[in-house]
Parts: sequence; C-alpha cells; structure tokens
Amino acid sequence: MTRKRSRASKPIAKLLLVLMGFLLGGVIVEIVLRLAGYSYPEFYKRDEVCGVSLRPGAEGWYRREGEAYVRINSDGLRDQEHSLTKAPDTFRIAVIGDSYCEAFSVPLEDAFWSVMGRKLQECGAFGGKKIEALNFGVSGYGTAQELLTLRQRVWKYSPDLVVLAVTTNNDITDNTRALKKTDDIPYFVYRGDQLTLDDSFKQSQGFRFSKSRIGRMTNWLRIHSRLVQAITQGQRGFKVLLASWRAKRSAPSAPETQNPGNLGKSGTTPEKSDLFARSEELGTDNLVYLEPTNAVWNDAWSVTEGLIVQMRDEVSRSGAKFVVVTLSNGPQVLPDANVRERFMNRFGITELFYPDNRIKSLGSREGIPVITIAPDLQNFAQQNNVFLHGFGADIGNGHWNVAGNRVAGESIAKKMCEDALLK
Repeated sequence: MTRKRSRASKPIAKLLLVLMGFLLGGVIVEIVLRLAGYSYPEFYKRDEVCGVSLRPGAEGWYRREGEAYVRINSDGLRDQEHSLTKAPDTFRIAVIGDSYCEAFSVPLEDAFWSVMGRKLQECGAFGGKKIEALNFGVSGYGTAQELLTLRQRVWKYSPDLVVLAVTTNNDITDNTRALKKTDDIPYFVYRGDQLTLDDSFKQSQGFRFSKSRIGRMTNWLRIHSRLVQAITQGQRGFKVLLASWRAKRSAPSAPETQNPGNLGKSGTTPEKSDLFARSEELGTDNLVYLEPTNAVWNDAWSVTEGLIVQMRDEVSRSGAKFVVVTLSNGPQVLPDANVRERFMNRFGITELFYPDNRIKSLGSREGIPVITIAPDLQNFAQQNNVFLHGFGADIGNGHWNVAGNRVAGESIAKKMCEDALLK
C-alpha cells in the first residue's frame, strides 16, 4: 500500500516542481523587467456607460506612437487636475472627442486643445477672463460615446462652451455596429425618427467577464505586473503582424492604401461603384471621402448627424455654447499635392474635404457653428513641406505630431476669435 501511494505521489510532486519553476521564473522576469524600467501601463478600464474609459491615476510612458509621459487625473481625464467649482472670471471650455483629444503621442502642453486655450487667452475676445480648457477625449470614442460623456461627466464642471472635435475618418464608422464591428460599446439607433440608446454591450461576453472575479484578477495583473504587460504587448504585436501579413496576401496594393504618405504611382483606379464592396481591401476609413450609396453608410451618416443635433440641443438647454470642429486626416494634409492627387485617383475620390463640408452643411441647416481646419492644415503642410500627421518611419499617417497639434490649435483659436463664434 505504501509503495502504491509513493508511485501515485510522484506525478503530483513533479507537477508541483514544474509549477514552482514557472512561478520562480515569473518572479525573476518580473524583477528584471522592473529593474530595466520596462512598463506598458494599462490606461483604460471597462465603463458602465461608455464601454471603456480612462483609468484614474494611471501614468507612465506611452511609446506606441510618438513618445510622451502620460498621467490620467483623479477624475479619469488626460489632463491636469481641475476643481469642479469654476473660478470667478473664468471661461471654461469642455473639449469632447477621441484619441486626437486624448493626444497620448505628445506631451500634455502640446495637445491641440492646450495650444488652443493659450491662443484664446491671447486674442482678448473674452473680456480678460481666464481661459480654462478641459479635455474629455478618449481613444476610440465615436459621437455616441461623446454624447454620453457630455451627459455623465461634463456638466459637473459647468462649462461655458462645449467643443465637439470630430475625427471624420473614423467617427462616422464608429457610430454604427455594422462598420465598427464590435459589440463592446454603446450605440444609438433610430426607432422611427427618435435616436434610442442601445447599451446591450453590458450583456456581451467580454463585459460580463470583466465584472467576474477572474476578470477583476486579470485586470489587476495587467495593471500591476510588468510580465503580464509584456505578454499583452507581445500578443498585440503579433496580431498587428498577422493582420499585415493577411492584408499583403489578400491585396498586393495594401501598403499604398494604408500609407498615403508613401503612395506610389502604380495601380489602376477602381470604379466608384465598386469601392463599397471592396471596403475590406481598400480600408473602410477611405470611404468617408465618398458620397454614400448604400444603406449602411447612409445610416452611419444619419446617426452621426442626429447625434450632433442632439448634442447641440442638450448644450443649449444647459445654457452653454456649442461648437463643432472637424479635424484632419492624414491624406487630406499631405504636403505633396501630387501624392494627394494619386491618392484621390486611386479611390475615385473627387473631394478630400467631403466629410468636413457635409458636417458644415449640417451646421448651416441647424444653426450649429462648425469650424473646419483641414484646408488650413493642408495649406500649411504644402507651403512648409512638413508632415502634420505621424511619427518616425510612419510619418504622414496616424495622429497629429507636435507640429500638427500646434497648427490645429492655432487654427481653431484664430477662427473662434475672428468669427466671434463665442460672443
């Protein structure tokens, strides 16, 4: 009997030794990563209202695009601390948007809304009042989440002006499940002629797992363990490489599609009617420059425009002013006019500013002030032969770099002051 027990215990002992080896190895790797200063902070958390939000108190280096030390304040904003009570003789501006407002790629003082605030202070259009800009931007947000942010987070700061920053290349697609292709965020859908909140994301498998005991433990490890952060970054990197490999196999011209800054002269121009069917190949974001001809894109635009009007109504009822600012996309502001033309020819685009002009037309119909800055940025880029989007090897693509943020902030402030939009 004793001999049988001894034999049965050997596999268990070996398993325990293996587990102890993995645990010890993990502890050693964790210590080495900490000593080496390795860190990829977890800046985001699950959110009951918007699906995701910034994690209060998170801080660390952001290096996925550009490089900046990022701190999230105690209220979950990528901003300095702000008191809820507005100081006397202060004009407070709430800026709502996505990753362009979040601006992880640049230092806080270089973000366009910081530049805008300083320039507005200089223009003297506010009777000597101090300008205070508050940033409510979160990466990945569409207009639906931005409206919910207005309702849930903005009003407690008593803003005098609400600025909705629209990133045209993805905000329209972010507002419909058919184009966003995720069930993990809220949407607004039309029920008859009324926009209705669809917050069924709370029942999604991912969201429910995040609320479970195992999900909470997993999240704790992502926040506190350098080893888990390294594994997570490795998984993300592998997914990017895999997606790139698949894109190259399915569409030989994909590198030109994804990198308009290096667009070549080769390739034939597809028929405009084929672009929607080929959105997987050509990139959904590029279709925003075209007049929609199918139900999915018509719905995306209809919901987006309805959300902007809804936001205007709610801001007006609260006694604040409302301004929409359309930002720029990389292809719109490439410094070389010939490269822009080849990009347009490739996709059958006749007007790079179609989304900006469409939102401006909405503003004219609905009495909403709309500032479009992409034409100004294009002129600046061309005259100075400078890229305003992108960093390093990916120059011309992605978010605004420091120069892009500066020119954008100055352009917005100039238009606000000259056009007397706030008076």
